[in-house]
Amino acid sequence: MKTIVLIACVSKKGDKKAKAKDLYISELFTHSLAYAYSLHPDKIFILSALHHLLGLETEIEPYNVTLSNVPKDKRKPGLRVLNSKEKKEWGKRVIEMLKSQSDLQQDKFIILAGQEYIKPIKSTISNYLNPLEGVVFAKRVPVLKSLLNQG
Repeated sequence: MKTIVLIACVSKKGDKKAKAKDLYISELFTHSLAYAYSLHPDKIFILSALHHLLGLETEIEPYNVTLSNVPKDKRKPGLRVLNSKEKKEWGKRVIEMLKSQSDLQQDKFIILAGQEYIKPIKSTISNYLNPLEGVVFAKRVPVLKSLLNQG
């Protein structure tokens, strides 16, 4: 049995092509990644709204797509929010990609993401933990810092 950590992408990105682990520059992402490393998992992937499942070393261009429910009046110009049908398709694609990297029934998944990123995939993964479950967005960084200090 392997341990696999899945981290959600974030809107705050660098402005040029970079490795996925370096493109996302928000405090939430950097603390999620640090926490993921502290767990010493077998693999870490990024759940990307555009690219589905990314390895940390995969080079990508910045993009402006999300699964999160962002109200129209709060959206930055050019932000594309996936609709319900697109989210289901996104989830199917993520699961297909995960199948080639893991055992969805036996491996342990730790998911550091909001519900919009978890909902489309959780019914197919047998063994997963969500350390941020029930934590509002504004409190995720302090919770991750606390988890890092406990490790």
